[in-house]
Amino acid sequence: MRVGVVTFPGTLDDRDAARAVRAGGSEAVELWHGDADLKNVDAVILPGGFSYGDYLRCGAISRFAPVMTLIIEQANKGMPLLGICNGFQVLCESHLLPGALTRNSDLHFLCKDQVISIENTNTPWTSSFSKGQEILIPLKNGEGSFQCDDATLASLEGEDRIIARYVGENPNGSRNLIAGITNVRGNVVGLMPHPEHAIDALTGPSAEGLGFFTSILNAMVK
Repeated sequence: MRVGVVTFPGTLDDRDAARAVRAGGSEAVELWHGDADLKNVDAVILPGGFSYGDYLRCGAISRFAPVMTLIIEQANKGMPLLGICNGFQVLCESHLLPGALTRNSDLHFLCKDQVISIENTNTPWTSSFSKGQEILIPLKNGEGSFQCDDATLASLEGEDRIIARYVGENPNGSRNLIAGITNVRGNVVGLMPHPEHAIDALTGPSAEGLGFFTSILNAMVK
């Protein structure tokens, strides 16, 4: 199982994402933003950071990187794709996922360990969890508030496309406590918190984020 991890200028969580991929049992494959080849990967992760300095809007420039042309094409054909934090923003800018990530409601950058509830286990990235399972993983963002219009929110809720919600107080003002969503097909997932920073108890608040990376291996083996 080959999982590509994309590095854009300003990406800072690519090494952690690659480490998490390996911990989950897959091979991590480096992908550069200027690549015109996906190197025969089976799935792709867009990791967190500040791609292209977050100029214009978070993820707005990355959406036009050469590698994204290939990723968008393959995702539309069903390739599993996970965007974490800045990667989630890139997915929204690429119109692979609906809505937008805006400034946190208190207009401050936040960094904390956050409990989330897994709401949908039918995606290639969440199948290792049980529905309603609560996990503790880091959350760090300045523009992590998920916003969308009422019609989009109704679709996300009605079609079971919310994959994770924040538990407890809303940390960034996201609508309906949304921490992550998926597309209609279920292969593309965007998640604002960082599971790659919680794959073992030594380096994270828990090892509960590892399920995202074992899920993709299990999904592709089946």
